[in-house]
Amino acid sequence: MKKSEICVIISIVIFIFSLAYITSLGGLGYLPPVDVRKLAQIYLASTYNPYQPTNTSSGYESVTAIIWDFRGLDTFFETAVFYGAIIASVAIYRGVEISSKKKSIGMSPIAKTVTRLSLILIPIVAASIAFHGHLTPGGGFQAGSVATVVIVLSIMVFGLRRLVQKGVTKPKILLLRSLGLIGIGLTAIGLVLAGLVIGVNAYIFQNQAKAMAEISYPMWIDDVLFGGSLLFFNIFEFVAVMAGFTLVLMLFSIEEEEVKKVIK
Repeated sequence: MKKSEICVIISIVIFIFSLAYITSLGGLGYLPPVDVRKLAQIYLASTYNPYQPTNTSSGYESVTAIIWDFRGLDTFFETAVFYGAIIASVAIYRGVEISSKKKSIGMSPIAKTVTRLSLILIPIVAASIAFHGHLTPGGGFQAGSVATVVIVLSIMVFGLRRLVQKGVTKPKILLLRSLGLIGIGLTAIGLVLAGLVIGVNAYIFQNQAKAMAEISYPMWIDDVLFGGSLLFFNIFEFVAVMAGFTLVLMLFSIEEEEVKKVIK
């Protein structure tokens, strides 16, 4: 590491600690008392409220409750826009294939050994973020982004062709992304479909029972807070985001010469 890089790192650390110390001494001046708005009070009171089962999201994490329950329809359309961009990238690279026949060079054996250890730990952390998104800060999008680090490291250390040789191909990733999106859609209308079968009313993006819709996703399973639809949304979004980012990263890592041949 160069001396200039070391100086930059030390400067950033000193700046962060200095700012934190000044803030702790009241460097921001007078701060007015926190006045939680009425809408925020409703959100916080409804995130987890077992005493009012028709007015709760059945999870501890209020951000996840807002994203996938209180404003679930908005999140669904935002997700659609995100995957529209991914579909556009796939369309631009239509016909471009990643050849697995050429030899993949990669980095040194030391880098590959260290990376192999990381490739085990990172997916575990990502899965934990997804499965606990209704209990602690996190969720499907964050988990999918973390899991994509595996692809970044694999491309940098082992090479893109080595990834393809291991079976990580464009059709498989597209299938995985589609399964994630289908899962999100089915979760959104799951209670509606169940209501049609048993003959009761239900709403799109319904999580727990409402006054005019008496069916719910499970809130508890064996004394474990399940989170109703929140857990399903986090898991399926985790899969979809991971697959979407993986696909884009792999396409953007293809050699420019290969892309030009197809375009011509």
